[in-house]
Amino acid sequence: MSRWLRTAAVVVGVLVVVLLIIPFLIPINKFRPTIEQKASQALGRKVQVGDLSLSLLSGSLSAQSLSVEDDPKFSQAPFLRAKSVKVGVEIMPLIFSKSLNVTGVTIENPEVTLLRNPAGQWNYSSLGGSSARPKGQPETKSSGSSSEAFSIREFALKDGRIIVGSTNSQKRSTYDHVNIDASNVSMNSRFPLTITADLPEGGKFKLTGNVGSIDRTDASLTPLDAKLEINGLNLASTGFLDPSAGLGGLLDMDADLSSQNGSAETKGTAKLSKALLVAGGSPASVPVTIDFNTRYDLARNAGVLNPSTLKIGNAAAHLNGTYETGGDATVVNIKLDAKGMPARDLEAFLPALGINLPRGASLRAGTLDANLNLTGPTNRMVTSGNVGLFNAKVAGFDLGSKMSAISALGGVKTGNDLEIEKLTTNLRMTPEGLKADNFLAVVPSLGNLAGAGTVNSKNQLDFKMVATLTNPAGVAASPVSGVAGVLGKVAGGGGSCKSGASVPFMINGTTSEPKFVPDVEGLAAGMLKSQLGCAGKAPSGVKQKNPAGVLGGLINNKKL
Repeated sequence: MSRWLRTAAVVVGVLVVVLLIIPFLIPINKFRPTIEQKASQALGRKVQVGDLSLSLLSGSLSAQSLSVEDDPKFSQAPFLRAKSVKVGVEIMPLIFSKSLNVTGVTIENPEVTLLRNPAGQWNYSSLGGSSARPKGQPETKSSGSSSEAFSIREFALKDGRIIVGSTNSQKRSTYDHVNIDASNVSMNSRFPLTITADLPEGGKFKLTGNVGSIDRTDASLTPLDAKLEINGLNLASTGFLDPSAGLGGLLDMDADLSSQNGSAETKGTAKLSKALLVAGGSPASVPVTIDFNTRYDLARNAGVLNPSTLKIGNAAAHLNGTYETGGDATVVNIKLDAKGMPARDLEAFLPALGINLPRGASLRAGTLDANLNLTGPTNRMVTSGNVGLFNAKVAGFDLGSKMSAISALGGVKTGNDLEIEKLTTNLRMTPEGLKADNFLAVVPSLGNLAGAGTVNSKNQLDFKMVATLTNPAGVAASPVSGVAGVLGKVAGGGGSCKSGASVPFMINGTTSEPKFVPDVEGLAAGMLKSQLGCAGKAPSGVKQKNPAGVLGGLINNKKL
C-alpha cells in the first residue's frame, strides 16, 4: 500500500512539474498574430490583443488587453476595449502540433460604446461586413471564407459596461453589469443568445432567444427571435428624454420580439408606474398598462403602432399610429380614442398631467371621452384634441362657497357635492402645461360656465370665464346679493331678472386651491351688459345705468 502511495505521489509530482513547465516551453505569443487576424477577419474591424499566457489547468490562453476599433465613420476611439480576455483552446493539438484550435472566448470587464448617427444608423451595424474591413486588408475570397467559417463553441462577455449615445451629442447613457452568453457562435448559422444588464437607477434588462445568421451587409438586420423583459427602467435616467420636459416614470415590459428581413415585430405588455407627463406635475399613484403590437422597419427607422389598448384601472383607450427613430429622439404621431372611461379610475392619474383636484375633493361618478393626437418628439410631445366629462360628481367641493368672493354670485347654492352634467374642452398639453379652449361646463345647480385658460408647469391657473345663470332656483332670494337682484340693478330695473344673466370672472390659484375672483376688466369693458340676456330695455322713465357704475356693488369691497 505504501509503495502504491509513493508511486501515486511521484506521478502527481511529475504532472505538476509538467503543468508548470510546459507553458514556458511553448512560445505562446507567436499565436497572437493568428488570433488577431482571425478575429479581425470575422468582425471586419481591426482587433488587437496584449501579451498571451497559457494555463493548462483551465485550457485557455489569457491576453492582458483587448481592443476592437470602431467604424471610422462614427469614432476614432475603440468600439470595445477590455483589460483581459481568455481564449479557450484544445490543449493536445497545441502541445504536440503547435496548432491553435479555439473553443471559446470570454471577455472580462469590457467597455463597449454604441453610437447612432443622425441617419439612425448604429456603429455596430457594420460588424462582420466588408464596409468595416480593417484598414489595408483587401477583400479576398480567402478572408471572406475564413470569416464565414469562423465559429466558437462558447462566447461570454462578463460584467461589462455599455455606453449608449449619438454622434452629434455629448449625452451618454451607461448600462453596467452587462453579461452576454452565447454558444455555437457562427457567422452563417443560428445560435442561442442571452443578454442581461443593470439599467440606470436599479432596473433590470434581459433578452433570451436565438440570433443568426449574421447579416453581412448590416448586422442590425440580423434575424432575431427573443423574449424581452425590462423591470424598473427609470425613463428620466435613460438619457433619451430632456430632463427639463419633466417626463418620467418606471417602465416594466414583457414582450416577444421577432426580426426577419429587416422588419421587427414586438408584441407584449408595458406598464408605466409613477408616470409624469408634464413639468410641474407629480407622479401618478396608479400605473398605466399598454397591450401593444408594433412593427418596425429597421432600414427606414420607422414603425407602425398597430391597434393597441391603454388601461388605467377599468378605464380603457385605443391607440394606433406611427413613429420614427432616426433622429436624437423618437418622433410619434399617435391617435388616442376613448369612450366612457370611468372617471373614478382616472382620478389618481390626473397629477401626472399637472391636474390636482381641489383639496378634499374626489371624483365619485362620471365618464370621460377623449379624442386626442400625440405628436412630435417624445421629449417635447404635444397632445391635442377634445375631452369631455359627463354626468360627473365631485364630492367635497362646494362651488357656490368658492365663488362667494364674487358678489354677483354670492347667493349661489350648489351644495357640498358638485354635480356636472357636461364638461367639454379643446385641450392642448405640452411639457410646459395645459391650455384649454372652448371650455364649457353645464352645472345644474348654477348654469353654464364658459371660457378658456391655462395650467402652467407650476400648476398655476389662469382662466377667464363667464357664468351664465340658467337655474334661478339655485340662487338665494336676496335681491341685492343674488344674481337676479344685482344684475337687475345693473340693467336699471328693479331686480326682476330671472335667467340668462351672465357674470365674467377669473380662476387663479392652483388646481388644488382654485380662487374665483371678479373679472374687473371684463366688467369695466361692458362685458356684463353685452352678455346680459334678461336686461332688455329699462322701464319707461327710468334711466339705464352703466354696468361700470355698479361695479363696486358687484365686488362689494370684499377681500379677494
